[in-house]
Amino acid sequence: MARVSDRPNAQSQHAKLEIQMLHDRVLVRISAEDGERRSSGGIVIPATAEVARRLAWGDVLGVGNNVRNVKVGDRVLFNPEDQLEVEIQGEPYLVMRERDIHAVASEGGEHGTGLYL
Repeated sequence: MARVSDRPNAQSQHAKLEIQMLHDRVLVRISAEDGERRSSGGIVIPATAEVARRLAWGDVLGVGNNVRNVKVGDRVLFNPEDQLEVEIQGEPYLVMRERDIHAVASEGGEHGTGLYL
């Protein structure tokens, strides 16, 4: 019979596991700047204000082997309300399919909109 003291600490076991995304899944961290906003007149709009459904920007931290158009380090635009949230080491992240990403921000390209972040 194993005693509690004989079992390895669950926290130390998970701290060494590397996460590999599968298939067409993308792991995203929501950008901190998607909280409070300021209007052009300087009025502070809290993150909880319901103006309309709002898309969010995030940073890609991992991609599955079937992801074609997104890579680690890209900034992507998506609807955070339709995604699954996971907590890793106390930080919230989102897991989504590549097809749920609306846009990718890149430094340069020939197929862009002419708009910049």
